[in-house]
Amino acid sequence: MAELGNPFIGTVPRKISKEELVQSLRVDMAGELEAIIGYDAHVMAAEDERIKKVLSAIRDEEKQHVGELMSLIQMLDSKETEYFNKGTAEVSELLGAKA
Repeated sequence: MAELGNPFIGTVPRKISKEELVQSLRVDMAGELEAIIGYDAHVMAAEDERIKKVLSAIRDEEKQHVGELMSLIQMLDSKETEYFNKGTAEVSELLGAKA
């Protein structure tokens, strides 16, 4: 959890390498996935449809963030797209669909 009293908590004291940036983006993605799980749990637990609607919208924004982070990772690591495409093709193959 962030230390809200420290505005420099996320500051890195130096420039980081491409590899370190990819790793940092993976950590960011993990945070987004954790947020999705949390918001989804709140949606399932809420009874008020207004609350469910707003929390669902927030959750869906987090899902978009995952896509944005994945795009950045793929820009920095060309192998990432290759692995992603292999995974997609494997699922299609396992389900009997054409990739």
